[in-house]
Amino acid sequence: MYAHDNDVRQGKQVANLRTAYTSSDVNFTVKVEGKALKPFTIYYYQFNVCNSDVKSPVGRTRTLPDSGTKVRRAIKLAVYSCANYPFGFFNAYGNPERKDSVDYIVHLGDYIYEYGNGEYPVGGLGWGNSMRRVPEPNRSCHTLYDYRRRLAQYRSDPDLRASHQKFPWITVWDDHEVMDNPYRDGSAGMNNTEQSFIKDDGISVEARKMNAVRAYFEWMPLRQVDMDDNLRIWRSFQFGDLFNLIMLDTRNYDRSITDLYWNTGYVHTISDDTSRSLMGSRQENWFYRQLIESASTTRWRVVGNQVVFSKMNQSISNGPKNPFNYDQWDGYAANRNRTLKTLYDNSIDNTVFLAGDSHASWVSDLVWLGEKDYNSETGAGSIGVEFAGTAVTSPSSAGQNITQEKALNRSAWLTAANPELQWQEYYYRGYFEMTIDYDAVNATFFGLPTYATRNGLEIALANFTVLAGENKLRRPVGGDSVEFGNLKGGVTKQTNLTNDTNTGEWSVFESSKLG
Repeated sequence: MYAHDNDVRQGKQVANLRTAYTSSDVNFTVKVEGKALKPFTIYYYQFNVCNSDVKSPVGRTRTLPDSGTKVRRAIKLAVYSCANYPFGFFNAYGNPERKDSVDYIVHLGDYIYEYGNGEYPVGGLGWGNSMRRVPEPNRSCHTLYDYRRRLAQYRSDPDLRASHQKFPWITVWDDHEVMDNPYRDGSAGMNNTEQSFIKDDGISVEARKMNAVRAYFEWMPLRQVDMDDNLRIWRSFQFGDLFNLIMLDTRNYDRSITDLYWNTGYVHTISDDTSRSLMGSRQENWFYRQLIESASTTRWRVVGNQVVFSKMNQSISNGPKNPFNYDQWDGYAANRNRTLKTLYDNSIDNTVFLAGDSHASWVSDLVWLGEKDYNSETGAGSIGVEFAGTAVTSPSSAGQNITQEKALNRSAWLTAANPELQWQEYYYRGYFEMTIDYDAVNATFFGLPTYATRNGLEIALANFTVLAGENKLRRPVGGDSVEFGNLKGGVTKQTNLTNDTNTGEWSVFESSKLG
């Protein structure tokens, strides 16, 4: 590892030189831990094969600030979720790399999808054939080979590779790294029965989970969190005394039964059951301790989880009989109530929830509806905020080819129906960037005009701020104006003003209809 890019070219060893071994046991992946590194410092690194001239490109990383220390400047994150290879190019990963605009990447899951071409969404086509992005292997992943091959293929995308090369990544899985809508005993597509075993490649739920998890830990830049608990990925990172990043697993770890599509009414009926947990009792108790203990050591608590936390009436999509998405926190109301009770009872300020999974953008005040008074206009009564981002390429949850007009109409309905929801946007694929400082957290959401070709185009859709100690979105929310989507009490001013991150040039771009 080196202190400067020039040191690599000049052959200067600054930090350390390590020898690493690999084999087929780990799919010929290599991980090296740097030693005796300075906090909050950029380092460059390079691999070579057996001291030969066969060398890797030069990579760059950054260490974290030391726990409890003052951070000398704001920290910037890019937040991602849901990248589906046959649905488009991963341009969203490359844009911050081209801008060099962040310090760290936070990925909330669905880094890969397990389906074969055309299997997702149900009856969907994707564009894998036309873009030469057919999944490998071209079948649903079940075996260790399948998951390893799929992860390797995703890493062939040049923008994803560039992002890994320039930034340190903090990741957690969602469901599709393993299988759709999993819980402790099964998933939407399989369960622990003889019939399922025969139908699904002669593999059990647990074996499939272990295959997926093993490949994930081989390919992703993280240590196995607990050598005695293969399914544990939940952990936390302390960025000086500025913020504690708490990464949850709300998908695979000891989760109570979820909506499996055929049992929606049943899960609706039991959604308030106090015994239900989105994450299992061990992780849940750890989570509450993290919230409480960090309140006295860091300014902010940033919670990286997979699914939308806020209560969200979505009957415009789901119908009046089962109006909520019971695969989200809405299916685990008691778990959400326990979380909110922890925040209120311990007077914990400055909490920011992050979410992905939904293939749409949602920005909300964090409120305990029905228990605490809340004023949607002023934000009074809120205990924090939630920033939930859209997908890198996965199709809109409102429809694979939704038009901008239909997307705006749905967003307007949702912001009217949900008092805490301040902004909603269905149309664009993209990501968001966060700037975290002692006095405020800012989030800017970016949409991609097109991802059917590889390019560096992006549109800034909306910008939001939460001030330290206020526990709500700053009013007027979004500065009273957004580029797209529906802003409660504000206006939408669509300009299509587009930044080409390849050149830094700005132009007006008419969006494609890739939803």
